[in-house]
Amino acid sequence: MRIAVLTSSRADYSIYLPLLKKIKQEPNFSLKIIAFGTHLSKLHGYTLNAIYEDGFDVYKAIKTPFKNNAPADISNAIGKTIIEFASFWKSTQNEIDLIVCLGDRYEMFAAITANSPFNIPVAHLYGGDTTLGAFDNAFRHAITCMSTYHFTSLESSAKRVAQLINTTENVHCVGSLSIDSIRETTILTNDEFKEKFGIELQNPILVSFHPETIAYEKNEFYVNELIAVLSTFEQQIIITMPNADTMGDIIRKAFVDFSRGRKNIYIVESLGTVGYYSCLEHCKFVIGNSSSGIAEAASFGKYVINLGDRQKGRESGKNVIHCVVQRNEILNSVLKIKSLPVLNRDNIYGDGNSADRIIRILKTIS
Repeated sequence: MRIAVLTSSRADYSIYLPLLKKIKQEPNFSLKIIAFGTHLSKLHGYTLNAIYEDGFDVYKAIKTPFKNNAPADISNAIGKTIIEFASFWKSTQNEIDLIVCLGDRYEMFAAITANSPFNIPVAHLYGGDTTLGAFDNAFRHAITCMSTYHFTSLESSAKRVAQLINTTENVHCVGSLSIDSIRETTILTNDEFKEKFGIELQNPILVSFHPETIAYEKNEFYVNELIAVLSTFEQQIIITMPNADTMGDIIRKAFVDFSRGRKNIYIVESLGTVGYYSCLEHCKFVIGNSSSGIAEAASFGKYVINLGDRQKGRESGKNVIHCVVQRNEILNSVLKIKSLPVLNRDNIYGDGNSADRIIRILKTIS
């Protein structure tokens, strides 16, 4: 079976990785990686190179529009990405048996929308999740409705998918591939991390904060509230840069401006999978609104202060403290962590065997 895997960013690629390795190993599967979106953006680290460095070929790199992230820019990018992929699907429809896509990004929505008239079967990873604080929620549900096969992270998500498509057929709860990645990753030592990233880890606070895309006009206020809290900390802080969402540039600029002249603040564009997990392993706790805080941090026994509504509606474990984006509330959450017990590493999102489950299911449809 010829399997085309769509990856639009460093984020989805890092989640895919365990599955990509297993597809590549299967003699009856032909892996075709299609890279687009911010993979081809120098501003976001040109992460296309990371795919090659991991030993994969890229079947097609599609340069899709990416300039600014104002609402009109994103709308234009969706339309132009649909046009780019319409041409691609037309030229390759007889060379692909199954499309695999992941998540809820608008770029992914555009690529799958363009496929609809060509009717190449689609397998969607992680439909049924709910993030009420992001317009991505609608994109995720739309991708679900355009897909044939569904792999979910939780049983509750599988039930929601079944409600959306009016059947339980081809809906499979497999757990999150992110947990597979954690199990397979060799965590860097402090010395190895310093050699790779030039940062000597000192039990840092890890910050991963992205725009909220529903009430996007509040993002400038939100990032300033977060920065007001971070400015009171003397310990090391590592900040990963935000996704290419509406108002992302404002958050990016605010972090860069904040870091100037502060020796305890480190800005990193992309840590990659190994770097990010290593930072999770060695950090004190996490502040932000990334899905990684909800799904992955528990596997490292780390508390997470989840800010705002970006992840609202998504199930979380006992390690997650939900907090409004207001400086006093954030500070109170930080103080709360100090009195909480040490966590185990149990994770509701999986046991590290998701890729194997997906492969077994794919073999039944090949």
